[in-house]
Amino acid sequence: MRTPEQEARAALDAVVDPELDEPITDLGFVRSLEVDGVRITVHLRLPTPFCAPNFAYLMASDAKDVLTELPWSGAVTVELDDHHDSEVINRGLAAEAGYRGTFGTEAGTDLDELRLTFRRKAHTAAMERALTGMLRADPNLAETDLHRVTIADLPDDGATRALLRRRAALELGTGDTQPVLVDEHGTPYPRAEIPLRLRRARSTRISIDGNAHFCRGLLRTRYPDEAPENKETTA
Repeated sequence: MRTPEQEARAALDAVVDPELDEPITDLGFVRSLEVDGVRITVHLRLPTPFCAPNFAYLMASDAKDVLTELPWSGAVTVELDDHHDSEVINRGLAAEAGYRGTFGTEAGTDLDELRLTFRRKAHTAAMERALTGMLRADPNLAETDLHRVTIADLPDDGATRALLRRRAALELGTGDTQPVLVDEHGTPYPRAEIPLRLRRARSTRISIDGNAHFCRGLLRTRYPDEAPENKETTA
């Protein structure tokens, strides 16, 4: 049986950086996690004090939501440290003011729209990873042959499971007969467009992976002597 700390940590594993498409726990964004009875207190930190406020709020808000959903949790406090909008974000989270209530006229794009945009990018990157893996594994498989690849053809591995999660988040089909190479609405690409579409998807994936690597480096530079909470700490 897991301890409350382990359950809280597992819940935070589901919170992802919308731009990097990786859990905040893996990225090192969880500075501390404390459980005192039914009270949960989490401090988050980011690679720079100027990370986009909408991304910062989304991650902090999602962290509070997943912890609040734990059946045994009571008061949940999530605070963002060392960010130029920490005070605004923390006050809004404490008051449960929502994104627009927190930032007012500065809110701009609705969070749901922002979340959808990055879910689509995450799906594109996951799709490219899975299909590129197939191309590397089978030298006889050409890019233009990918139009006939279905979910049933994918190997049972981490890349496939990640792709299925991202398809589900966009409410795209996840059945065995569903084509893999599709656009954000689930529509298959014409065979003639596949090489171009795959190159664009690869560019999206490389950008996401590169940004994640860069942010990890910035975080280590910003906090060289401070280790974040990790799975070993709460195991």
